[in-house]
Amino acid sequence: MADNTTLQAAAYTAQGTARDSVALPETLFDGTVNMPVMHQAVKAFLANQRQGNASTKIRKYVTGGNQKPWKQKGTGRARAGSARAPHWVGGGTVFGPIPRSYAQYVPRQVRALARKSALNARARENAIFIIDRFEYDAPKTSRMKALVERLGVADKKVLILTDGAKPNVFLSGRNLPTVHVMPYSDVSTYHILWSDVVLIEAGALGHTLAPIAEKEEAPRAAKRTAAKNAPKAAAKVAAKKAPAKKKAPAAAKKAPAAKKAAAKTPAAKKPAAKKKGK
Repeated sequence: MADNTTLQAAAYTAQGTARDSVALPETLFDGTVNMPVMHQAVKAFLANQRQGNASTKIRKYVTGGNQKPWKQKGTGRARAGSARAPHWVGGGTVFGPIPRSYAQYVPRQVRALARKSALNARARENAIFIIDRFEYDAPKTSRMKALVERLGVADKKVLILTDGAKPNVFLSGRNLPTVHVMPYSDVSTYHILWSDVVLIEAGALGHTLAPIAEKEEAPRAAKRTAAKNAPKAAAKVAAKKAPAKKKAPAAAKKAPAAKKAAAKTPAAKKPAAKKKGK
């Protein structure tokens, strides 16, 4: 079913700086979500991934079995004409799989409707983010990882759709297990439904976003440094307090030791006095 409301999407720079939200094009994002069509498209996509190599041999392709195991009559055993019959161990397989194609054809307009429905489903969930432009001079995985973390989707499956083929962007996200990068024109219904969040480059949707000043994430870095240094500082303070505590028990131990020595001295003299009396 279609919805007349215009869908909005949050916009960010390639480094994760927030921008003003962007209105998604109404021709594509009209609220249509057709579940049966999406199911048909995903089922066909998965079926087309199958190689269809499973193969078994029927009785005529199994080696052996040309000679009759025993004569027809007189043995008392069941008659048998081949040792490769299906009910024999080592015999042929009945109705087993043979190499075939599992390909399913879905009309172009149905595929387009399914992809449109998947995009609208993600837009309704506010799971579509617009990125102004991806300009990577060289592959850099850390840069892609920083973008995903800054958007707060590091623990989700992220699909990044670029405006045309961009090898450096693809290589930057290839080593991230939950990130998949591909051109917007090549995306399928399966890829959109696989992802939890979709990042679309503005140029792919016909938007041209003016560049803005990037905001460095200094506060977060400072917090991380402070968090790392906090245990060390606490350990130093504890180390300084520890000697003072140890000295007090040492002084307390000296007093009982002196009392024990005083008690032992008279006890040693008493046996000597008894010996003199004898």
